[in-house]
Amino acid sequence: MGIFSRMSDIVNSNLNALLDSAEDPEKMIRLIIQEMEDTLVEVRSSSARVLADRKTAARRLEATEAEAAQWEAKAKLAISKGREDLARAALQEKRAIEEEVAAVQEELSATDEHIAQLNEEVSQLQAKLNDAKAKQKTILMRSKTVQSRMQVKRQVHRTELDEAFTKFDKFERRVDNLEGQLEAMDLGRDVTPDLAAEIESLAQDEWLTEELDRLKASMASKDDKATSKGKSSGGAKD
Repeated sequence: MGIFSRMSDIVNSNLNALLDSAEDPEKMIRLIIQEMEDTLVEVRSSSARVLADRKTAARRLEATEAEAAQWEAKAKLAISKGREDLARAALQEKRAIEEEVAAVQEELSATDEHIAQLNEEVSQLQAKLNDAKAKQKTILMRSKTVQSRMQVKRQVHRTELDEAFTKFDKFERRVDNLEGQLEAMDLGRDVTPDLAAEIESLAQDEWLTEELDRLKASMASKDDKATSKGKSSGGAKD
């Protein structure tokens, strides 16, 4: 279904209102221009037919006027020959032809008015079409501008993201450096924490063993002294 239902709709149309209410102005203006161009072709085709009809009517008018003149000449000839009856008959034929001439002239007059109307409509439609094409250029330029700005914004956002990732990478690198420094402090210490604890445990076992041996030796020494004292006391009684 077309946007416009008749020629007057196009001439009286408010393109700005149509485009403002459209969801897709770029698509709407293409449809408007297409329909205007199609209508312009139809109006010009109608104009061509009317112009052709006028040429035919003009030729018919010329022929009927010539025929009327011939009947008048025949009437004059009949009068000169004293044949008034023939002159009357010729004048009657002339009168019939003149009525046809009047009808053709009226047809030509109506055709000329129609042609003038078509010419005005074509001019109005052409002006509307030019206006629509100008608006189309404006819309396309605005669309390209918006797309360019969106692309720039996307690029800016992308740059900001890249910068953020770069900062994150730098921060991560600093953490790696700190961890590396911490690990460097343990370089040269071949003993692992688990191994060191095991060795420490062995050292503690050795100390306990020595302490046990010392206590056993101390206790054995006391026992020996007690035994020797007992023997000495028994010999004195005897």
